[in-house]
Amino acid sequence: MSDNLPTTAQPAAQPGRSPVRLRPEIADLPPYRQGKPAAPDAFKLSSNEVPFPPLDAVLSAITDTAAHSHRYPDGAALALRTALAETNGVTPERIHIGAGSVALLSQFITATAGPGDEVVFAWRSFEAYPGLVTVAGATSVRVPNRPDGSHDLEAMAAAVTDRTRVVIVCTPNNPTGPVVERAAFLAFLRSVPSDVLVLLDEAYREFVTDDDAVNGIPLLDEHPNLVVLRTFSKAYGLAGLRVGWAIGHELVLDGARNAAIPLSSTAPAQQAAIAGLANAEDIRARVAVITARRDDLAAALREQGWFIPAAQGNFVWFGLGEQAAAANETFLAHGIVGRAFPGDGVRISIGEAESIEPLLAAAAEILAGLPADHPTREGVRSR
Repeated sequence: MSDNLPTTAQPAAQPGRSPVRLRPEIADLPPYRQGKPAAPDAFKLSSNEVPFPPLDAVLSAITDTAAHSHRYPDGAALALRTALAETNGVTPERIHIGAGSVALLSQFITATAGPGDEVVFAWRSFEAYPGLVTVAGATSVRVPNRPDGSHDLEAMAAAVTDRTRVVIVCTPNNPTGPVVERAAFLAFLRSVPSDVLVLLDEAYREFVTDDDAVNGIPLLDEHPNLVVLRTFSKAYGLAGLRVGWAIGHELVLDGARNAAIPLSSTAPAQQAAIAGLANAEDIRARVAVITARRDDLAAALREQGWFIPAAQGNFVWFGLGEQAAAANETFLAHGIVGRAFPGDGVRISIGEAESIEPLLAAAAEILAGLPADHPTREGVRSR
């Protein structure tokens, strides 16, 4: 009987093309690439990870929870939300948990922006922003950073139109390093329509030592369109467990919760984060080591003759422009696996103490090969 059924000719799959119909903008979207792994004799400084293993208390929490992996996690992450709420003086309803802050970004963008809408952010900034906007069906509006790598908040405010649904502010900015100052951010908030969502991406907040830098959480009550994003991936050393959190107005968070994949925050991740919060003093001690190492490295690079933007995350930025790819090869030859952004620069995370000497040797070699008027040389930008 099946021999009499009509058949439809199937076109042969073409190399490099999907056999099914994809949205054109998705098919053309470059996939997110994580930091390059390192050989055993090299230093992986490509992903802004901390070089320390998890605390013993965190490892115990992971082990204990893993024994119950045949059970689903608490989809509401109530215990973690309660711990964060107590730490920040809010109710648990004002905390939302996700599988890393990038998952939260996706949820908020999807909940607020679609075809015909716009999302404004500085550029260069976190490389996932454009892809998340495209997946939501919205349009990215990229506002160039200032020459020192900082956000141009006035230009970002001017880029807001009737089509704008979200503005993303990243502080400290990844990958360039500078923070947004509190006074400038308050002025920015006043200039943005109150029905436009402002996402303050503070993934590296724990590493900030600049007293003038904005801290978004104290501003939430006066600005209900503001949501602050944080993560346990960086300072807390839980990058492999994927747990981030958002704090803001309950109804705004409900929109993100509606856009979230259910049960995406695992039980080991939640319990590890709770253990990290309970041992915050130990975390702060580790962060202090990283920030001191960062400041010493930035000072040494400037002494070599580099222009290094104000580094307030756990990384430094080399604004090498068209020389970025070639410079990255020199870093690799010295055992330094950085993150190259071709045409823009190279970001190097702050890692083990033993990485500093080969890093400085590579940087000196790269600098010696740059033109005398290259903008990443100290003093050239101010001429």
